[in-house]
Amino acid sequence: MKVLMALILAHITLISCNAQTTNSKVKKTTMSEAKKPGEPKTGNPVYSKTDSSKVTMSEEEWKKILPSDVYYIARQKGTERPWTSKFEKFDEAGTYYCAACGNGLFKSDTKFDSGCGWPSFYEPISKGSIIYTPDNSHGMTRTEVQCGRCKAHLGHVFEDGPPPTGLRYCINGVILDFEKAKETEKKYTGKKS
Repeated sequence: MKVLMALILAHITLISCNAQTTNSKVKKTTMSEAKKPGEPKTGNPVYSKTDSSKVTMSEEEWKKILPSDVYYIARQKGTERPWTSKFEKFDEAGTYYCAACGNGLFKSDTKFDSGCGWPSFYEPISKGSIIYTPDNSHGMTRTEVQCGRCKAHLGHVFEDGPPPTGLRYCINGVILDFEKAKETEKKYTGKKS
């Protein structure tokens, strides 16, 4: 009976968080930060925190400019292992951007601890920052969320989040970049405007 209960609990946990196995050969890397806010990252000509034009590139072009772990999530619709993201328990004030193109996705004040193992948010920065697509893979019916600028796979959205939206955007941390809020940065570094 205990074994059956453990199996049921494990199954519910996997379904509620939509865990998927990941390619263990994916190398964990970090994209370098832009030299100045809004400037492209080294080796990624489309990365910009200020350009809102749509990005259309071949998979071959994406593969050349993205680190392998970002490419796996963004272009191959992969999923990072739960509780491995540096942003899972991260609570700094600022903005989360798409690691593939620099598009603004979420403000830190919409982030919450859902307990599912991935960074969770209840609202995107704007309606156009996210694209919603049906996902019927892995025997489940879900709604995939993609970057509104480059169509990178971000994760999924569920209707079990907190008020005011009731939504939970369950996002792969690998596809997120973070920029600390200027006010917070000034407070901690002692800089004045």
